[in-house]
Amino acid sequence: EDPSLERNFKGHRDAVTSVDFSLNKKQLASGSMDSCLMIWSMKPQMRAYRFVGHRDAVMCVQFSPSGHLVASGSRDKTVRLWIPSIKGESTVFKAHTATVRSVNFSSDGQSIVTASDDKTVKVWTVHRQKFLFSLSQHINWVRCARFSPDGRLIVSSSDDKTVKLWDKTSRECIHSFCEHAGFVNHVDFHPSGTCIAAAGTDSTVKLWDVRMNRLLQHYQGNSVVNSLSFHPSGNYLVTASNDSTLKILDLLEGRLLYTLHGHQGPATCVAFSRSGELFASGGSDEQVMVWKTNFDADYGDALKTQKSGSTVDGSHHTGLSEMDSGIHHKKTKTQDSGRNHEQQEVEASLANTLEHIMGQLDVLTQTVSILEQRLTLTEDKLKECLENQQKIIQNRTN
Repeated sequence: EDPSLERNFKGHRDAVTSVDFSLNKKQLASGSMDSCLMIWSMKPQMRAYRFVGHRDAVMCVQFSPSGHLVASGSRDKTVRLWIPSIKGESTVFKAHTATVRSVNFSSDGQSIVTASDDKTVKVWTVHRQKFLFSLSQHINWVRCARFSPDGRLIVSSSDDKTVKLWDKTSRECIHSFCEHAGFVNHVDFHPSGTCIAAAGTDSTVKLWDVRMNRLLQHYQGNSVVNSLSFHPSGNYLVTASNDSTLKILDLLEGRLLYTLHGHQGPATCVAFSRSGELFASGGSDEQVMVWKTNFDADYGDALKTQKSGSTVDGSHHTGLSEMDSGIHHKKTKTQDSGRNHEQQEVEASLANTLEHIMGQLDVLTQTVSILEQRLTLTEDKLKECLENQQKIIQNRTN
């Protein structure tokens, strides 16, 4: 079945720059050139929240893994961490000396990586937003930076036409991929962590194996590719292009599956939900669209029947099917191992409880952080009042 348009959100007053789903698919965050962050509810008739705080265009947004925080980066050189509730409170920190293009949480929710026009990639703690270190080998604006799923690597893409792979522990650049003929707008890790995909102004999408640093697949389009997102299964990739289309690529067969026309004008951003049932897109037409994936409905059966390297005319893309089939076999084994139902339920409820606790911790940390900021403001005000009082007293005695 073809992907279908599910919802269409209107509310931004300028081009949409970034979209991301919360863990439970109940909320969708979007950033825009109108300096606002919007949180849309996937439940019908629920109102959207507009968060105001940034003093210039919001370039990027992302939910924390627990879904209890949203990070945003802006042209005002700051990053904000929001609690996505009615109050929409946020803490703010000056992250870079130029526009912040990209913000990304590590999968444990403990760190954030940011990328900026000041040509650096920086890593911060979520708790108290402490600066950890800077990666600075790019020689032009850095458009995008992402943690690998295991948090050990960072990948970044830049207007210097390179994609760089960094070791988070040693903070060194392990490899530079220089095959792009234009600026590299977006980059991300495959869910398995073994390869990366990059989108460029040269109208291409390229996939590299990060273990052997070799090119696995190359898709040539006819328009600038602004953004991409992997389906959680790792079998599909969705892209957003300047020709207003969204394209879905089948990575196992190495071919284009669907071209979707929804936006009027450039499609600027795209993201799958964490479960893969939905994906969202944003455009310079100020619209946020939510699509039903549909094509992965029979995904469970596909897992069972898949054999290693069962791709058609596999020469130019066998690398990927070999890489993927390993993952599939692991999944099928756990399904077949016949663990009893109760045990699974207990584990699931434990996982839920833990997740809830983590989420509450996120919110507490954030609230403490907001209170700290307010205290500092109050202290400053108090100091000002005391100084003024001193002046008045001095003037009187004089």
